[in-house]
Amino acid sequence: MKINYINSIIKPHGLVVIPFFESEGNVQFEDVLLDTKLFSGKKDTHYTTEKKGAHYLFLGLGKSADYKTVKTAFRRAAAKQAFLFDMAAALVIPAGFSNDFVEAAVSGLVLGTYKLGHYKKDTTLHPLSDANFTLNIVSESDVQEFVTKGIKIAMAQLETYELVDFPSNKATPGYLSNWAIETGKKYGFSVEVFDREKSRAVGLHAFVAVGQGSAQEPQFIVMDYHPTDSKKHIGLVGKGITFDTGGLNIKTAGMVHMKCDMAGGGAVLGAMQLVADLKLSYRVTAIVPACENSVDAKAFLPSDVISSYHGSMIEIIDTDAEGRLILADGLSYLIKNFNPEMVLDLATLTGSCVATFGYECCGLFTNNTGLAAQIQEAGNAIGERSWQLPLWDDYKSDIDSEIADVKNYSGKPVAGAISAAKFLEHFTDNHTSWAHLDIAGVAFTDDEFAKTKHATAFGVHLITKFIENL
Repeated sequence: MKINYINSIIKPHGLVVIPFFESEGNVQFEDVLLDTKLFSGKKDTHYTTEKKGAHYLFLGLGKSADYKTVKTAFRRAAAKQAFLFDMAAALVIPAGFSNDFVEAAVSGLVLGTYKLGHYKKDTTLHPLSDANFTLNIVSESDVQEFVTKGIKIAMAQLETYELVDFPSNKATPGYLSNWAIETGKKYGFSVEVFDREKSRAVGLHAFVAVGQGSAQEPQFIVMDYHPTDSKKHIGLVGKGITFDTGGLNIKTAGMVHMKCDMAGGGAVLGAMQLVADLKLSYRVTAIVPACENSVDAKAFLPSDVISSYHGSMIEIIDTDAEGRLILADGLSYLIKNFNPEMVLDLATLTGSCVATFGYECCGLFTNNTGLAAQIQEAGNAIGERSWQLPLWDDYKSDIDSEIADVKNYSGKPVAGAISAAKFLEHFTDNHTSWAHLDIAGVAFTDDEFAKTKHATAFGVHLITKFIENL
């Protein structure tokens, strides 16, 4: 896609996209006048018309829009009105449109090119995805910086869409590690990968145990973006279970969606691309422990006691509580070997979190109130919200084991997200600035852009915005 910047449209042709805030008067753009009965700018409305060979697409943003509203409106327009896009289009930036809204609008347009039909025999490329497509940005002010940033955000999120939506026989642990290596070469961060043998030698015993029932080679992916002018050091860990059968505690429902159980890892991978692409002046070290939780004669068993990189022994109560096991090794390895000032982990960890929040926000767990506020502020600004739940020591008994140091599942039908977070906390060595985000309800959802559940890339922009705000 080619981008041109112009002050005004002299001779309209092709598609002209005009966002409008809701008003009581008639809507007008140049010599195109719409009666309020046809279009008034209400949220989630649009109107198309044609005049002198040009097509006009008016997008309603409501009386007071936010970042997510703008992004969704433009993503919907690109996805649902793809037939209006030829090989050129103009995006009109109205007076009073903030720079954040410019970023959101362009990002939404690019995201609207995404299609789930990766393996359909007959596929058509969205016009916006064509290298020869021209997008004219019509603005009286200089918005190039925000247009460029919006595109970079969308490109990282599109990569995460694919990683999470690809079937498990495509997005294997090896696929994720190869993606990380190639992306690191392209954008400028180093990557080291431990296979099964190296992971066992290093002492990542909990990680190895989860993956030992699968024919797929587990991959412990370590990425490091280290600019010379780095201000602070942030650590990330993302759960990378590329498929989760539940292990020997096999799932009895919903297994078809378990290709998405690496969405936390996908978000961390996408965030690494975006942080490096934006050339942020912060060091970011990220770990994605990637493996399958499968079933065969070598699979780990309920009642097993396994070791961990941390050194703590873990009693296995439920093999379907496997994500916290690989995160435990990821957190321990990150903190011991890199000692970042802040640590965030993201994981599709518990159904308990979905039961609490539905699909509106993720669960946030931390004992650092300042860190919680920073994460929530970043998320609220872009529509990736979180809500804090307690980490009180009253819940510590839920992970007490009589035979080992801790157990991986409380066995109780209550407070599942909290006890999972308490388990992770055990492996952080009381790091004073650690937060866990349970994204189970927001990483893979239904919406108006597809008939089935698909990836949202939740966390990619949130992580990056959080780092930018430091």
